[in-house]
Amino acid sequence: MTLPVDVPAAAAALSHDLTPWGMYLAADTVVKAVMLALAAASVATWTVLLAKGWALSRQSRGLRAARALLLDAAHLPAADGAAGAVLGQGVAHALLDGARTELRLSGDGADAAGIKERIGSRLERIELAYARDMRSGVGVLASIGAIAPFVGLFGTVWGIMNSFIGIADANTTNLAVVAPGIAEALLATALGLVAAIPAVVIYNHFARVLAGLRALAGDVSAAVQQLVSRDLDRRGIAVAAR
Repeated sequence: MTLPVDVPAAAAALSHDLTPWGMYLAADTVVKAVMLALAAASVATWTVLLAKGWALSRQSRGLRAARALLLDAAHLPAADGAAGAVLGQGVAHALLDGARTELRLSGDGADAAGIKERIGSRLERIELAYARDMRSGVGVLASIGAIAPFVGLFGTVWGIMNSFIGIADANTTNLAVVAPGIAEALLATALGLVAAIPAVVIYNHFARVLAGLRALAGDVSAAVQQLVSRDLDRRGIAVAAR
């Protein structure tokens, strides 16, 4: 026995453009808004990757060069010395400037142990400020990775709900009538995953890079403290020899 076919409904279903762009154009307003938000989140993810990746790479090169320079130095470099071109204006320059400032404020007659303690505290605060600055912009990736799948799921639920309302209004159970609407709704979930998965992967990558930068900054800070300690010991020996 052959079941009757709803010819107008089938023709309407076949006339639907089931490409991603066609499904977006045919989607409900709420689903369109969800898709646009997810597309914007995906663009933000790749923008952060390019901008932050370049900045962190530049910071890494600068810290490695500063660490190599300071580990080979015999004295704390002068503010206007040749080392300034290598140290630049990054965190290494800030660490050296903090050490010089504390030495200047403490004066020649201060206790060496106290100077070292105060310099260590000052450099620690500079390191923490640097770590906070480097993390800026990365948190948005965690937010996108956590929220985007649920935003896409909301769009899917809304679209499927509208499809079932369409079934009730059309008084038909023909799948060809509701299939395009369901496909449009499921596209929102797909876009949510497209936005979320790269965001999570890139966030984890940046977490590893930031951990490496914090270690490099710690190495530079330790090298500055070693140079300060060495200079203070020499100054103490020179005073004792008078």
